[in-house]
Formats: sequence, structure tokens, C-alpha cells
Amino acid sequence: MEFFKSNILLIGLALGSGFMLLLPLFKKSAGGVPNLNAAEAVTLINRSNALLLDVREDAEFASGHIAEAMHIPLADLPARIGELKKYQHKTILVNCQRGMRSAKACDILRKAEFTQLNNLHGGLNAWIEAKLPIVTNAKATSVAVKKVSAAKRVAKSDVAEVAVETSAESVPEKGAV
Repeated sequence: MEFFKSNILLIGLALGSGFMLLLPLFKKSAGGVPNLNAAEAVTLINRSNALLLDVREDAEFASGHIAEAMHIPLADLPARIGELKKYQHKTILVNCQRGMRSAKACDILRKAEFTQLNNLHGGLNAWIEAKLPIVTNAKATSVAVKKVSAAKRVAKSDVAEVAVETSAESVPEKGAV
């Protein structure tokens, strides 16, 4: 007993270190849903013919997504869960941009009794970092590019008008000198 009293700090440090070593094991399957890295996700998609569920917002999805991904934004998931009922006992890989929203989506799906859920750890950022391909929605991207181009044209015309007004004011009238 005297040993514990005199070495309480060292015992606490040892227990804390042990916990920190085990922490990644707990995070590997947070909430009962496995977190997969990009390579594991590719294997899952190829071997299990997994459904890929992207829970990002519309603009994020349009800017680039994993091929053949089904898109249901996280905010819409509870209302649209019926669309996924046919996949209730099939393998589903859920992704978002960084992995946080997809973890929440996995919780929602798990509570709705989906059985084979997986979370893409690191989300689309990890997928891109692993140099895996993404698909962009060309139509949405071209609309965004047109809006930016139109905004630039308006901004340039405003600058041109200001330049004309400034140059007209700075020229003195004849005989004013």
C-alpha cells in the first residue's frame, strides 16, 4: 500500500499511456461502424459491390464525388431514409468531405437498423490524397463558371466606367489655365 501512495504519479502516467495506446483501437470502429481508409474502401467497393453514399451538400457533390455515389445530404437523410431501405442488409460505404458528417450519417442509419455500414475515414479529402479518381458534375460546374465569368465582366465594366469618369475630371477645360 505504501508503494502506491509514494508512486501514485508514476502509476497514473502508466495507466494514461496505456489508454492512449489503446485509443486508436476504439476510434477504428467508432459507434460500432468501421472507419476505413481509402485503400480499404476501394477493396470493399470492389469485393462487396458496396453502395457508396455521399452525404455532402449539393455544391460539394457537384464539385467532385466518387464514381457511382448516391447523393443524399446529411440534413435530408432522415426524411429520405426510405430510398435506402432496399440496401438495409447490404454493404454501404458512407462518405463526406472529412469524415465527420458521414459518421453522423452512420449513426442515423445504424439506428434505422442498417447492418453493414462503413465510414470512409478522412472522407473525400483522404480519397483525393490517395490519388483515387473523382467525377465532377460538368453541368453544375459550368453553371458556376458562367456565374463567376459574368461577375468578372460586371466588375471590369465598373472599373472601366470609373476610369473614364476619373480621366474626364482630370482634364482641364480649354482656356481654364
